[in-house]
Formats: sequence, C-alpha cells, structure tokens
Amino acid sequence: MIKKVALVLIIAFNYCNISAQSNKKLALTPPMGWNSWNMFEGDITEEIVKGIADAFVSSGLKNAGYEYILIDDVWQGGRDNQNRMIPDPKKFPSGIKALADYVHSKDLKFGIYSDAAHYTCGGYTASYGFEKEDAKTFAEWGVDYLKYDYCHAPKEKAEAIKRYSAMSKALKKSGRDIVFAICEWGQREPWTWASAAGGNLWRTTWDSRDVWETKIYNGGHAGIMNILDKQVDLEKYARPGSWNDPDMLMVGLYGKGKSSSHGGGNGCTDTEYKSHFSLWCMLAAPLIVNLDVRDINESTKNILLNKEMIAIDQDKLGKQASRIIDCDDINVFLKQLSNNEWAICFLNRSKKTKSIDFNWNTFELNGKKIKVESKLKINKTYNLRDIWKHKTIGNTETNLKAKIESHDVLVLRLIK
Repeated sequence: MIKKVALVLIIAFNYCNISAQSNKKLALTPPMGWNSWNMFEGDITEEIVKGIADAFVSSGLKNAGYEYILIDDVWQGGRDNQNRMIPDPKKFPSGIKALADYVHSKDLKFGIYSDAAHYTCGGYTASYGFEKEDAKTFAEWGVDYLKYDYCHAPKEKAEAIKRYSAMSKALKKSGRDIVFAICEWGQREPWTWASAAGGNLWRTTWDSRDVWETKIYNGGHAGIMNILDKQVDLEKYARPGSWNDPDMLMVGLYGKGKSSSHGGGNGCTDTEYKSHFSLWCMLAAPLIVNLDVRDINESTKNILLNKEMIAIDQDKLGKQASRIIDCDDINVFLKQLSNNEWAICFLNRSKKTKSIDFNWNTFELNGKKIKVESKLKINKTYNLRDIWKHKTIGNTETNLKAKIESHDVLVLRLIK
C-alpha cells in the first residue's frame, strides 16, 4: 500500500512539475489543419502530403487559418541501427525532414503520429521506452505537432499519466516547440489531468464516424451527435493552450473516408456538415479536416472557409460553449466571446423543421420556462449577426422568431 501511495505521489509531482515548465505560447487558440487518417489510412505517401499542402494554399484553407498538415499512423519503417525512428522508405523516399521542409515552404506547419506503447494502433513502431530519442528525432525533422495515441497500453489512469508525462517532458527538452495532442479517447477522463501532464489538447471520445447519429455509442459507432453529447459539462476544462478535442471534422467526406466509414458511417448531408462545423466552432474544438483537399467542392469550401464561424472558434478568450437548453429536440449552446460579445447556436436535432420563439430576457423557448445558469445579462441591446447569412437580422429587444430546418443550425453573434 505504501509503495502504491508513493508511486501516485511521484507521478503527481512529475506531471505538476512538467506543467510548471510548459510553453504557454503553444496552441493559444484551437489548432486548425488536416489529418491523413480517415481519408487515406495506410495509403498515405509523401506525394499525397505535398499535394494536400499545395491544395491548402490554392483552396484558401491556409488564408482562413488552417495551418497543420498531420500524418497519422502507418508512416513508420521501424528503427535504424541507432534506434532512431525511420519512415517507410517506399511511402516517404525523400524522408520526413524533406517533407516537413516542403510543408514549411508553404508557410504551413507539419505534424506526425506515435503511440505511448511499443506498437501503434496499426501495429507499427511506437515510442514507449524511446521517448527521448523520438522527441529528438521529431525535433530534428522539423515536427510542429505530435498526436500521441494509446493503443496497446495499460488501462490504468496512473500509467497513462506517467507515459504521457514522459513524452511531454521529452518534447520540452527537444529544443523545438511541438504541440502535444493526447489521444486516449476520453476513457481515463483526460480533461482532469492531461493539461498538467503537458497536453495542449486531449481527445474526449472514441473516434468519430461520418454519420449524423448512431443508436449505440462505443468504439466503432460514434456519430456527430453522440460525440456532441459527450462534450456537455466539459467546458470548464477548456482554456488557451488546453483544449477538449471531440475528434476530427467529417465535413466533406461524404462517406468516402476509410476509417470514418467503419461501423456504419455512410456520409452526411451538406446541412449536417454545416451544423457539425458550427458546433465544433462553438465548442472551441480543434478544427482538423480529413477530406482529400485536392478535390474539395464548393459546398465544402463554403462551410470550411466561413471566417465568421472560424472567428468564434478562434476567439482569444478561449471559452467553450455550454449547452444551456435541451428541449423538444432543440439544443441551445451559448459561448462567451471577447469584447463582451456572445455567440449562440440553436440546433434542430429532429427530422422535421422546427419553429422557435426565444425570449432574450427570460431565456424562455417557445413559451417554456427553462432553468438556465448563464452569465449573459441582457441589460443592453445586442445586434444579432447571422453567421451563415452574413447579415444583421435584428436585436435582443424583441423575441427571436425563426424556423430551423431538420439537422440545421441558426448561429448568431451578439454584438454591442
């Protein structure tokens, strides 16, 4: 018993000490970028990554704030005779450093993947026991972001904290600023410890699937609505440099993604993708897309390039929205913004069009009194800016009356 207590105290001291050393300038707003996994899985190559980087520039994603190009699992080729991690020579014949240099030449940032065990989720070389070596290698390659998974690792929370703290400490000693993304799927409540263990963001759920909602929530079935519900009450843990991560954006996949289509993910409508994007922005979530950006259509661009919506996600105050109303298939999310402004999102989860009549003074929805604990005080008039119509539609002096289509959202910015 004494040994167990001592181990917990040592772990707590170590990750609190790491937290005190953390670089406060990293991820002050939620990271934005692209990840290879859902679209390509193990088929990723350096030519694909270069093409994605080029498309970031030509599509306008870069100008909109998307900056990270992230390679996920199955890039590894093992270790060399000095135990340094090496890439698969067929997929990455020029090496990772040359690829990172190419991404950097586009004024973008480069990220990579590993795992806190001997093997990754895909069964490839991982970093447990080689944290110092791998962190140094990643830094030499020019890596700016590390996604660190937890497949094949022990389930105990104390061991997870120990393993993530070890990599965090190694990254901080690598000589390069590297955003650290903890990916243990929310099973050990990382929102309570991941920041102290050195994480800049941490996954809160199982992997997302390209589907609006599933009846069962587990490792193979997690629709957009299932994951949304898991974010409720986590808002107090989000702040600049430390973000809840509800997994990647399915926007624009249309059922084409490999991993995102497992277990019933068969794609969403553009309306559902618009709502997905809006909700993740309200949640101050990382905005990491998965689609093949080289073949992006106009509907998807209109969603992902909505700079007014992105501004809500990237607001410097760093607040995650709270769900203040859950009534008759209508969810209402409220997010505090800088300069005494607010964002509010009305979500229609039903399969039918819904009418809303919202009283700004009492927070009554359709005449029903809802108990709401909110810091929003309507003691002055706010103008209502419709974020998707890009125009002012009224103010808070009168009730908000609107119709919201099935699975659609109404997002407003309250401006003084």
